[in-house]
Amino acid sequence: MPEEILASFDVRRLSVLDQDGKVDESLMPQLSDDELRRMYQAMVLARTFDERAVALQREGRLGTYPPIMGQEAAQVGSALALSPADWIFPSFREMGVHLTLGYPPAQLLQYWTGDERGQKTPDHLNIFPFCVAVASQIPQAVGAALAVRYRRDPCAVVVYFGDGATSKGDFHEGLNMAGVFRLPVVFICQNNQWAISVPLKAQTASATLAQKAIAYGFEGVQVDGNDPFAVYRATKQALDKARSGGGPTFIECLTYRMADHTTADDAARYRSAEEVALWRARDPLVRQERFLAQRGLWSEQEGAESKRRAREVVDAAVREMEAQPAPAAVELFDSTVATLSPRQARQRKGR
Repeated sequence: MPEEILASFDVRRLSVLDQDGKVDESLMPQLSDDELRRMYQAMVLARTFDERAVALQREGRLGTYPPIMGQEAAQVGSALALSPADWIFPSFREMGVHLTLGYPPAQLLQYWTGDERGQKTPDHLNIFPFCVAVASQIPQAVGAALAVRYRRDPCAVVVYFGDGATSKGDFHEGLNMAGVFRLPVVFICQNNQWAISVPLKAQTASATLAQKAIAYGFEGVQVDGNDPFAVYRATKQALDKARSGGGPTFIECLTYRMADHTTADDAARYRSAEEVALWRARDPLVRQERFLAQRGLWSEQEGAESKRRAREVVDAAVREMEAQPAPAAVELFDSTVATLSPRQARQRKGR
């Protein structure tokens, strides 16, 4: 009996905006001029916040901090595709997502000082706490998607993680369950090429990370992660599919971490200056400015004004964060569990 082909697969790569600011109009999302400006301003705010957070850490006013420089398009582009009802499970490097969705910047800074009160998400946002334990948020997000299915809520779940998470068992367990039950969840991997000092080629022999979804029975797509329009388009399509019962999608945002893994890291010890320079030339903010300028929506003066407004927002956040009184010991018990156990109740009373 001759051999037969049981299945074959393709992995697509989506790109809309090139480095010169030109777009493929057939793929360009339908965004108004105001929406385009908002996207750019959100990216500027994310970059400004990030630069200030690194400076505050160097001054001893913040704890260890994970920079997001270079990943603004992946974060802002995906966040703008979300609806208020969707649930978000971040890792620890999604400050651009938080800021775009309206999370108070003072609370983000507060968290990175080591104050857990910064994780008390405002009631109007469906954002779970930061997850520093790599990939452990993925099964949690899949569980939430199962709850969404059970309750028949008209929303989807989005979980963010880095390329290093794809090497963990939690990733594979989560994707397997999502595929089996066709759950309304979108997996967004910010493939910034490095899991601390481990390069992608030392993590996997796969040509893409997106193709890992194929083994679990659903679509994986790679997008240019420095192209906010490609990220937005792919995320919106995946969310629409999830909400309509079409099941999960894995989106690999191919981007680059232009800064250190955290402020406790020195990336110069394991990657070349030439590699970093290559990706600096692909800076998502510069690319967006070139696009807007060609549309008559950006000038040097407008860019400077956007950065000034972003600095004002961050300056106010720093003042608010540093004006907060230190937490009381009893606050350790707040927002940790829905109901304290008898033992925890006694501990809270100091007994």
